[in-house]
Amino acid sequence: MKRYLAIDIGASSGRHIVGWTEDGQMKTEEVYRFPNGVTEIDGHLCWDTEVLLSHVKAGIEKARAKYEIQSLSIDTWGVDYVLLKGDETVYPVYAYRDSRTEAVIPKVHEKLPFSELYRRTGIQFQPFNTVYQLFADKEAGRLDGVTDFLMMPEYLMYRLCGTKSHEHTNATTGGLVSAETGEFDPEIIRALGLPGHLFNKLQPPGTAVGEYEGIRVVLCATHDTGSAVEGIPMEGNAPYISSGTWSLLGVKVPNPLTDEASRAANWSNEGGVGYTRYQKNIMGMWLVNRLREELCPHKPWNEITAEAEQSTFEETVDANASAFLAPKSMVEAFDAALSVKPRTIGDYFRCAYRSLALSYMNAIAELERNTQTWYDRLYIVGGGARNAFLNRLTEEATGKQVIALPIEATALGNLKIQMEADT
Repeated sequence: MKRYLAIDIGASSGRHIVGWTEDGQMKTEEVYRFPNGVTEIDGHLCWDTEVLLSHVKAGIEKARAKYEIQSLSIDTWGVDYVLLKGDETVYPVYAYRDSRTEAVIPKVHEKLPFSELYRRTGIQFQPFNTVYQLFADKEAGRLDGVTDFLMMPEYLMYRLCGTKSHEHTNATTGGLVSAETGEFDPEIIRALGLPGHLFNKLQPPGTAVGEYEGIRVVLCATHDTGSAVEGIPMEGNAPYISSGTWSLLGVKVPNPLTDEASRAANWSNEGGVGYTRYQKNIMGMWLVNRLREELCPHKPWNEITAEAEQSTFEETVDANASAFLAPKSMVEAFDAALSVKPRTIGDYFRCAYRSLALSYMNAIAELERNTQTWYDRLYIVGGGARNAFLNRLTEEATGKQVIALPIEATALGNLKIQMEADT
């Protein structure tokens, strides 16, 4: 029986999941889990890639100790990357929540107005998009002598098998890929003065790129949401929310939508496996995770949601406001955004959950207008799908039938792509 290994790494944790088919169904087993998070270096938020790599290898060894593994693949969050000079890693490796791009965004838009960037790429504005991060590196002289840039999962797989690859779905998250051709856009690269040799041909999910100690290394949809959408057991086509640190809300469309309505509403057109993911970033469980860290780090989630349900606090915030992206204190960010300060822990969490549900409602209304399609169902996968209170609020706010699937959709999609590549 062939077994495959999905290594799914999010901004706050990672997991190694072995998968195989049995009696026509996919079976899975989690064999390793580890924490992840940014570290602060000289006032900047960074990733410790060596710690990440050590966990990747430790989890592989756990899987190998129990099973013979046919292939493996790694998916992570989008937009972040590692610079290389030959085989030498350039440090620090900045995290997307770092504020270093703030000063260069106006400079980028002087050279290429956002309306033109959007027309060319169909990628929503986010201050941490790869295009702004790379321009910040250029301005700081960090690109001098650099031979390669690899998105985070590409870098980790390179460290395993020695191959420098560029996978399509993750590349599209950064605002540098042409919506028309599906390759890096040479006009954007020239306009911004970025080194052209960094931008190589993109490879589709399912491409084998090498081996690690006898295990084949395969590119899945290396942006975690790309794999998550592949892992949803969806009937027909319906909107989805991949609910984790971020809530990625979207729907599959055959071709990118780069019209003015999509730009004005800040929708993204990201790569999928044979389709486009028309989707929007919503701040997601980051809000409640940070509130919990400050207010009640040891309180179980079921107690937190019970207190939120009992609360009568009615005010909400704009869950996507920049004040919530990387505040020193999430509690203080909520206090500043509200006219009435919450009095209890339940008040804060009720406010956060209701604010998320309203964000979902508004996003689905935009999605239906922009695609000119009405949907009656909404699929929710990922860690947030386990939150029955938020699911109920979402159903009430959107008027859609919520189908919550508390499954490891990202790992399932990662495994599915590996299995299909092996047929």
